[in-house]
Amino acid sequence: MATNHHDTGYKELFSHPEFVQQLIEGFAPSEIGELMDFRTLTNHSGNYITPLFEEKFEDVVWSVDITWEGVPQQVYLYILLEFQSRVDHTMPIRLMHYVACFYDHLLKTRVTTPGGGLPPVFPIVLYNGSQRWTARQDVYELVQPEPPGFLRVYQPHLRYYLVDEGRYTDEELGLRQTPLSGVFGVENAGHSWEALQQAVDRVVAIIQSDPNKDRTDRIITRWLKRHLSRLGAEIHLDQLNSLVEDRDMLAENLENLVKKERLEGRQEGRQQGRQEGRQEGQDEARKEAARNLIRRTEMSDQVIAEIAGLALEEVSQLRSEIRH
Repeated sequence: MATNHHDTGYKELFSHPEFVQQLIEGFAPSEIGELMDFRTLTNHSGNYITPLFEEKFEDVVWSVDITWEGVPQQVYLYILLEFQSRVDHTMPIRLMHYVACFYDHLLKTRVTTPGGGLPPVFPIVLYNGSQRWTARQDVYELVQPEPPGFLRVYQPHLRYYLVDEGRYTDEELGLRQTPLSGVFGVENAGHSWEALQQAVDRVVAIIQSDPNKDRTDRIITRWLKRHLSRLGAEIHLDQLNSLVEDRDMLAENLENLVKKERLEGRQEGRQQGRQEGRQEGQDEARKEAARNLIRRTEMSDQVIAEIAGLALEEVSQLRSEIRH
């Protein structure tokens, strides 16, 4: 479903503070979200990562105020949008690099000084590939075999928090009635137009009960248009400006895709049936040839198997059937 780093429109989704809040509140450990004052979310996205790794990547950086033991402080949310179809096992190293570059940026731009200290960072990897994510989540775990006790304290540690969209079932997403959970549902529908149709219905229902309905509608509509064109949906999306207002138009288009999908499924089934029928016919002809050779010649099973194009066991089986 996901290919190597395409323009998913996710970067745009997460340029809106409410989607960052939905990500933290809905998919990160609850104690983290409870500390945050989401009214203070401030976007700091900018490309300040040195290209140690060749690939292009999408990231968004936000700061948010928290109060911990009576002391207010700022936490940086470093969100990496990982849309490769394959799991990247170098992720712990990449993240260590990105966070180091980010700290370097804060020092160079005098946001802080080494004496003033570095702010805490919460690194999040948001992944939407079809395979489940299996890469290590702390760079320390890549140090193998585990070093002797006295060396352990000298090894690097950096853990990232993983949000693997495909791990969430429809039921689990249903418990989180947010536009973002609706988006995850659409992503998880993959290439099945029927599943997609249901997921789109759900996202429209969520938008309709959203207090900022018009704004959310605009943002999700833009995202969905990109998503559908990326899936290669042959539908005219130019007139689609609002999922809520143009709901019937979209529903009709998706319904046509579902019908086409079912029709192609039936045709595939027929074709497969024909192929299987042909295959069975050929198998039967081979067996008949082998039976004739068994009855009329003194050839060994091995030779008959080679002539008839059958497995040795099949010929032996046929011979014992003929004897009985």
